[in-house]
Amino acid sequence: MNTPPIYLDHQATTPVDERVLEAMLPFFTSEYGNPSSPHTWGRAAARAVRVARRQVADLVGAENELEIVFTSGATEANHLAILGAALAARPTGGHIVTTAIEHKAVLAACQRLVDHHGYAHTRVGVDRYGQVRPADIAAVLTKNTVLVSVMHANNEIGTLQRLAAIAETTASRGIILHTDAAQSAGCGLLDVTEAGVDLASLSAHKLSGPKGIGALYLRGGLRITAQQTGGGQEHGLRAGTPNVPAIVGFGAAARLATSDAVPSPGHIRALRDGLQDRLTTALPGATVNGHPHRRLPGNLSLTLPGIEAADLLDRIPGIAASTGSACDTGSGEPSHVLTAIGLSREQARATLRLSLGRTTTANDVSRAADLITRTAYLLAPALADAV
Repeated sequence: MNTPPIYLDHQATTPVDERVLEAMLPFFTSEYGNPSSPHTWGRAAARAVRVARRQVADLVGAENELEIVFTSGATEANHLAILGAALAARPTGGHIVTTAIEHKAVLAACQRLVDHHGYAHTRVGVDRYGQVRPADIAAVLTKNTVLVSVMHANNEIGTLQRLAAIAETTASRGIILHTDAAQSAGCGLLDVTEAGVDLASLSAHKLSGPKGIGALYLRGGLRITAQQTGGGQEHGLRAGTPNVPAIVGFGAAARLATSDAVPSPGHIRALRDGLQDRLTTALPGATVNGHPHRRLPGNLSLTLPGIEAADLLDRIPGIAASTGSACDTGSGEPSHVLTAIGLSREQARATLRLSLGRTTTANDVSRAADLITRTAYLLAPALADAV
């Protein structure tokens, strides 16, 4: 029997936890009601959705479960947040601010405002660690700025942003602050109250939940414009029959993430640090991207000079990893995140994204380090002479 590849792509997606699947299954079969229906089956489904809404609210520290709006994923949540907030504020201004390393879903939503609604859009640069300075955000705000969107944790290099410091400026000026928190919410790193954000986009499949379900945290009292209309579901902000099994799965995954029933972020960080130490010791010139400390616990973005990362992965079928964001696969262009932190096109193409998660073991780390090191020596024999 063939040994399955070592899975080191948890930032692309995570395996569904068996306990999450178990919670979902009845809502495909015996508990199949539409939560909008007034009868027994509908009421049971509506109760399950309410429980899940509370569980997701608890995951991010929301004060009220009604501040959670379920969507099809973080991409839809990003679009609802950015377009919805900006268009609702349109009479008072027409300027939005993001950073140079946002997810393409955020950048696409901003571009839609530019192309179709005449908004001005400013992208603020980051330092070599991928951090944006709150002072740099403050410097570009104008009387027409209505929205700032800064991702909490970058999906390629893992760097965490100082949202609370940014929120001090946006809140004092009445500007809405949105964050794409798809990568950080399941690591116990996001508390929306402490961070001071008004909107936060979430994704279930980044925290051992199902694909096709996400949520938008919407601070109580904030009004945004619905982007999908035709029904009163999700407080009138997202029309369509709720995907009850997936919502229940998201809730179950959120509950697990806030419990002691899964490996802690500290455990995952220790495994990541072990892999990082082994690879940087064995491969001279290898450099780590992202902040050395303020980074997602499972993230390791590693540049291997003189090696095409895609070629290296092609030669290691025993490892499932990536060269960057899963959303950019096949584009042929270097990562906009890596070039924004100062890497050349060649360095960007020489970069691996290894992301560890709850299912990663110490044995996985040891095997992966050996496979990557041996293959790197084959592709660049001079590395062995430099050790």
